[in-house]
Amino acid sequence: MMSSVSSPSTHTAGTQEMLLREMWLGILSQLATSIPRSQFITWFKDTAILGLEDGTLVVGLPLPMSLNWHLEHYRALTLQAAQKQNATVEQVVYKVDGGLKDDPMRTFDLLKAFPEEKRRKVAGRQEVRLAEGIVSKILNSRYTMENFVVGSGNRLAYAACQAVAMQPGGKYNPLFIYGGVGLGKTHLLQATGNAILKQMPKSTIVYTTTEDFTNQVIEAIQQQKMEQFRKRYRLVDVLIIDDVQFLANKERTQEEFFHTFNALYEDHKQIIVAADRQPHELQLEDRLTSRFERGMIADVSTPDYETRLAIIVEKAKEYQIFMDMTVLQFIAEHATKNIRELEGILMQAVAQYELEQRVPTVKSIAEIMRKLNKDPHEEEDHVGFEIPPKRSSTFQDVLEAVSRYYSVSVQDMIGQSRVREILIPRQIAMYLCKKYLRISYVRSGELFSGRDHTTVMNAVEKIESKLQNDPQLLREVRSLEKELDFV
Repeated sequence: MMSSVSSPSTHTAGTQEMLLREMWLGILSQLATSIPRSQFITWFKDTAILGLEDGTLVVGLPLPMSLNWHLEHYRALTLQAAQKQNATVEQVVYKVDGGLKDDPMRTFDLLKAFPEEKRRKVAGRQEVRLAEGIVSKILNSRYTMENFVVGSGNRLAYAACQAVAMQPGGKYNPLFIYGGVGLGKTHLLQATGNAILKQMPKSTIVYTTTEDFTNQVIEAIQQQKMEQFRKRYRLVDVLIIDDVQFLANKERTQEEFFHTFNALYEDHKQIIVAADRQPHELQLEDRLTSRFERGMIADVSTPDYETRLAIIVEKAKEYQIFMDMTVLQFIAEHATKNIRELEGILMQAVAQYELEQRVPTVKSIAEIMRKLNKDPHEEEDHVGFEIPPKRSSTFQDVLEAVSRYYSVSVQDMIGQSRVREILIPRQIAMYLCKKYLRISYVRSGELFSGRDHTTVMNAVEKIESKLQNDPQLLREVRSLEKELDFV
């Protein structure tokens, strides 16, 4: 067994623990720069180095559900960062230690240790003051070019935004992006703004909507400050305006936007606009339409199945929720309208998980889709997909449900392995079989590779005892009970 303590001396042990703690902070500092902040805070909260011996770095995780995620997504990055801190590290292994949760002596408060850099906000509003008199909506840091899922329906728009981010005010100016509601236009606009800001931190980027721009024009007219309004917008390096279709029938706003557009364009400042249809289909003045058409026009259309699946997988990562691939495929197959529909279904699943301790399943997702899409007077068989008829769960169903939930094989569960990652799921399966399937201890022992009935009895009693004071285990068992229709 590996340990961070290499000497019986308390002083030596304390020194070793301090060194490992400092090493982990250094590793976290590197990871924080290569992993999106929301994911970093979620997946590395309550983690620590448990030991370092013979080139093996043992990283502690607070929850068993985090294990596979770290193995798949973060082990290589963690190893790379660890080797920069200590060249003797050859491999990273993980160990679940529930005691790490909310233990400030062994773990770090990531929100304090890695504070988020913020720009000056306008009090009480989702805006930021960039310079004297210039106000912009806050660019959401979650929207990046890296986490935008590219498919056949948005490839051209994505490539154009990448080109603009590399050279603002260059070849693709203005950039006009159009497409239906919920297809990713806002993500692209803000991602482009974030990419430019990353490359040119001192640039003045204004991201706004037509409604806000119109309100600013009205306010300037009322206060007789139109000249100041015009001068402010001439200071902008990049102007990003969403929903320009709402300029229709707003003659004065169109006029001010036209002059602002001309001034920025002539000064080689980047202009990016988005609408729900092409420029010639907008009910705008011809001179404004012609300005839009002189630049790059790219559409964002409804994503195909493969793109929808990739998007929902990415969104599940953002929400830090574990979902079986069959569930994700089910969502991608049936949520075909737009990206917002996909995200809306996922948000409902997240709410169920957090409030009801229900792990998302095909059945629970189908229920959500019924509620979101179905007319209450419509017959159930008109929903557009079918749910298998309900039947009583069996011993095999229990094994498969526990196997999926904990990402362990059925063979390992009924086999002889005694590692903790297998032992706990096996004990839970025995508990469920006893409580809900009424399988006797003797019969259960036979089904689990001929174990003695006392082994099964001890396992069941152990789970029953832990459920009294282990909220995380209680949540996991409740999820399995609902998945198996036991409750």
